Amino acid sequence: MNLQDRNAPPLNPLPVVVWVMALPMIAMELVLQLADRGLVGGAGGIGWRLQAVERFAYVPDLMRYFWETGVWPLNGLHRLLSYAFVHPDFTGALFGVVLLLALGKMVGEVFRWWAVLAVFFGACIVGALVYTALLPGERGVLIGAFPGNYGLIGAFTFLIWVRLAGTGTSQFRAFTLIGMLLAIQLVFGLLFGGGFGWVAELAGFATGFVLSFVVSPGGWSRVRARLRDR
Repeated sequence: MNLQDRNAPPLNPLPVVVWVMALPMIAMELVLQLADRGLVGGAGGIGWRLQAVERFAYVPDLMRYFWETGVWPLNGLHRLLSYAFVHPDFTGALFGVVLLLALGKMVGEVFRWWAVLAVFFGACIVGALVYTALLPGERGVLIGAFPGNYGLIGAFTFLIWVRLAGTGTSQFRAFTLIGMLLAIQLVFGLLFGGGFGWVAELAGFATGFVLSFVVSPGGWSRVRARLRDR
């Protein structure tokens, strides 16, 4: 082993932009876990998670009200982004953060920092709006990082799709990951029940994939050149 290998960090460093997104989620869940156990906030701390959901969750009916009245207050529109930082429980937060760190590293090593933000939050926004539009009677709120994470899955799928385009391999293989995730969700939904959050997640995936044509290094011109060289 050479000197450079001995000085290498034990874990590959994550792009800074990934920590910028992940740390608020971690801090939020840490505070809520302490509050749930009565370690902060006293007796009132037990209700902090519910208060966080009421303040930050995406509420479809609220967006419908904005649309009907033509009034778009910033103190309501923030929910299109803020819902990603609140989770229903520790397990949801754990999976949400782990996926963000893993996918953010893979995408962030290729995309610029602003492109990672655009994919994640673009997926959050479009996922919420599609959830509202396709489920007009749905009143369940959206919380959690999963629509944004699915956007990063879309960006990762795009990277695989571009790589396969240059090798002559079937590009449909790039969609293996999303296919597996949807199959797992279907099984869990059948076994344990569940809501329609998958609509926002699938819309988030499509958003991340499509946005990648614009925000990836070289954008559409790079993809077109690779396809032309096949």
